[in-house]
Amino acid sequence: MLSQKTIEIVKSTAPVLEVKGTEITSTFYRNLFTNHPELLNIFNHANQKKGRQQTALANTVYAAAQNIDKLEMILPVVKQIAHKHRSLGVKPEHYPIVGEHLLQAIKQVLGDAATDEIIEAWGEAYGVIAGVFIDVEEEMYKETENIDAGYRDFKPFIVTKKVVESDCITSFYLQPKEGGNVPTYMPGQYISVRVTIPGEEFTHIRQYSISSAPMVNLFRISVKREAEFDPQGKVSNFLHDKAAVGSEIEVSAPAGDFYLADAESPVAFISGGVGITPMMSMLEMVARTKPERPTAFIHASKHEGVHAFRKDVDGLMQELMNGEACYVYENPRDESQSHFKGYVNKEILSQYVDEDTECYVCGPVPFMKAVITTLKEMGVPESNIHFEFFGPAMDISKKETVSV
Repeated sequence: MLSQKTIEIVKSTAPVLEVKGTEITSTFYRNLFTNHPELLNIFNHANQKKGRQQTALANTVYAAAQNIDKLEMILPVVKQIAHKHRSLGVKPEHYPIVGEHLLQAIKQVLGDAATDEIIEAWGEAYGVIAGVFIDVEEEMYKETENIDAGYRDFKPFIVTKKVVESDCITSFYLQPKEGGNVPTYMPGQYISVRVTIPGEEFTHIRQYSISSAPMVNLFRISVKREAEFDPQGKVSNFLHDKAAVGSEIEVSAPAGDFYLADAESPVAFISGGVGITPMMSMLEMVARTKPERPTAFIHASKHEGVHAFRKDVDGLMQELMNGEACYVYENPRDESQSHFKGYVNKEILSQYVDEDTECYVCGPVPFMKAVITTLKEMGVPESNIHFEFFGPAMDISKKETVSV
């Protein structure tokens, strides 16, 4: 337990962390990787270069400072991050290293304002926060290890099939190298893929949604080829160009807290671009287990050429008793192929969604911001709005632009 004095000191520093948080975490990561380059085998290099990881950590540290006397308030955030950590292979021994460099960064950025008393209080607080993460993650490791066909860390898989789904998305079917089954998962969850790229000093890990309902001995991921100059494109281009049928890659067990809940209420899957991937898993599960459930599938793409799984969705709609698909293209090549031209908006959503609809949203951050804001304006309660970020969680209240 933390002393009242420690709690007061940590809470009093929260306003400073709100202002200086990203500077502190940027300094932290720079020093961490200088002193422990081996940790680059775990962290996503692309998110580092884009600054997303630094911002996400700053937000987490700030939230922890605000709630240091009631950490249960941030338990949902802890669990979300813990899923990511478990799928990346973060271990208890990593936490002291992180703690040491985080305190150094606070001291380095704040200078004389970071008194010995403040650093000592934060050291104590970090120990408690790290303990929460370690306990939650160990519980997840054990749970994953103990389910049928479960395993704790990465293990080798073989690419058994590649299917081109659109101009930019290809599906990869992955089977355990040793044979046997794969662990089951909730529709919407993801796996981590770890690859060794020739000429690269460190391994690269990316997390990809599983794009099909559970299969006995296969995972399917569907990967968008990112631009080569985009740091995120390093792995996607490697998979598209080098991961041929028969190739071996390492895969973690499924993780994630964005998944289809077992309910009877109407459901809407709302996706943009490659955000369609977890929705395919969910839609297949509805068709397989609850075909009577009222279901809307709303998908936005630049045009029909980059729209993956259209035929699959149309086929699944035929299996549902009350299903309807809606395709929105920004710049359709053939306008007869889209239900709406432009962007997903209130006019479109109101035709498929009401206050009782369970809404699942995934896509580029600006797309999710627009959709989630509109759903709230329509009176859909927050408890009915579920969404997934690809990569570190972002603040959907801030403006940002990117295409689907």
